[in-house]
Amino acid sequence: MEKVILIRYGEIFLKGKNFGYFEKLLKENIEDKIKDFNCELVVINKRLYVRGYEDRAEKKILSALETVFGLTSISPAVMLETSVEAINDYVSTIKLKEKTFRVTLNRADKRFPMTSIEYSAKLGGIILKNNPKIKVDLHTPEVEVSVDIRENGSTFIFSSVIPAVGGMPIGSSGTGMLLLSGGIDSPVAGYMMAKRGMRISALHFHSYPYTSEAAKEKVITLAKLIKKYTGSFKLHICSFTKIQEEIHHKCNSEFMITIMRRIMYRIAERLSEQNKIQSIITGENLGQVASQTVESMTVTNDVVKNIPIFRPLISFDKEEITAISKKIDTYETSILPYEDCCTVFLPKHPVIKPKKFQCEKEESKLDIESLIAEALENIEVVEI
Repeated sequence: MEKVILIRYGEIFLKGKNFGYFEKLLKENIEDKIKDFNCELVVINKRLYVRGYEDRAEKKILSALETVFGLTSISPAVMLETSVEAINDYVSTIKLKEKTFRVTLNRADKRFPMTSIEYSAKLGGIILKNNPKIKVDLHTPEVEVSVDIRENGSTFIFSSVIPAVGGMPIGSSGTGMLLLSGGIDSPVAGYMMAKRGMRISALHFHSYPYTSEAAKEKVITLAKLIKKYTGSFKLHICSFTKIQEEIHHKCNSEFMITIMRRIMYRIAERLSEQNKIQSIITGENLGQVASQTVESMTVTNDVVKNIPIFRPLISFDKEEITAISKKIDTYETSILPYEDCCTVFLPKHPVIKPKKFQCEKEESKLDIESLIAEALENIEVVEI
């Protein structure tokens, strides 16, 4: 008998002839997560499990596996040689605290001498004998003892199924440049795109001295928090102070936010192209603020010519976004009271339905190419 952790995945089963590619990526991502625990990932007949770990490391391994995109659930289990005697002996040691239970048996090895119904009833009887205060409930049991008899001569027995994050393996859906502010939305947007298999980098705009060094450190902390799910990435920190001052001094204040965001997107696209990144990711949410109306997003999109912009939170309400931010432990950091660059020189009445020709008229007052070039030359890169 050996303690193992069973691993289950979901969506990649649908990938047909490409299944091997997705399974390989998933295997690599799992191995990266558990590399510090001196254990082994085993793949047999589309069954994955971890073995060879010390008992004291089990909880940490489970926590690491819960964050691997592509996994649907995990279970601490025991693995034993398939035989009626070995299975019976182990089941006879099971002690249950719950009041009701059932046994679920999967007989993948059809050579096993009893049917699933026959043997699950027999195992239920053994459990009842050793747990006299418990009752069988086949419909809504408090605990389910699962017995999985595999074709390779091994049987897995477990009673706990821990949900994982689901989604697709990181690296299976290209790359994206996340516009990471210090707010609630953008870390969640990065998490959501990583869940779909996208490998991310990030870009943060800061406006020192109008924004503090603490605000910058807050964003670095947020990046480290989402790294738990996304894996390591580069955070690019771009000074936006001079650009904002130029817009403030030379452009109609009503267009401050719109022009600022158009320049941000230009910088994001050029930085993406320099780093061979295929898309831009934002935490924008339709109608949430003035820069997130259909009209505002249309004129912002207009400056990005060669790569798509993904807005995974576009239809979410604030409560849904907040719930995810709490789930991934970014919420408490996001609400720390440090201003980001979007609050600098904020106009009293920002335009909410800008038109392209109006934006271009305001931008003609700026030397945009020179401002962008200078910003790109001075970007700081932080390895997360």
